Amino acid sequence: MHYPRQQPIFENRYDAGQQLATKLGEYKRQPVIVLAIPNGGVPVALQVALALGADLDLVISRKIPIPLSPEGGFGAVADDDTTILNQEVLKKIGLNEQQVNYQVSQVRNEIQKRSILYRGSRPLSVVSGKTAIVIDDGLASGYTMMAAIESVRRRQPRQIV
Repeated sequence: MHYPRQQPIFENRYDAGQQLATKLGEYKRQPVIVLAIPNGGVPVALQVALALGADLDLVISRKIPIPLSPEGGFGAVADDDTTILNQEVLKKIGLNEQQVNYQVSQVRNEIQKRSILYRGSRPLSVVSGKTAIVIDDGLASGYTMMAAIESVRRRQPRQIV
């Protein structure tokens, strides 16, 4: 069976950000902060922030890898230690509490290193009262985005897009 080759929707992440920005035009000249999930979300979010005239910052969120199968994950952790676990996957793979805690601590350590690298001593941006637009370059399981959104929600934005 032969399937026709589909053209990519976006030329690259910058193009994706420009196209996304056209869909978010209603937020221009409003109190908005664009939050990128690094690494891939940064070039997408940059284009959105530029188009909206909004501040740009990061919300660091990382997948919790399954031991011996690091492409798979069983949840995610964000830079404020927000942790979201996929209980269904955990049941299937049979990790005990000690193994889960170890994997989570490894991810937290990685996030801390990235936070120092990307942010230095600069604190998290204020999002309270603003519309927070959280951007990544794609979703697999969605847990990285869920952890990022929950982290941002705890900082009390007006709304999250």
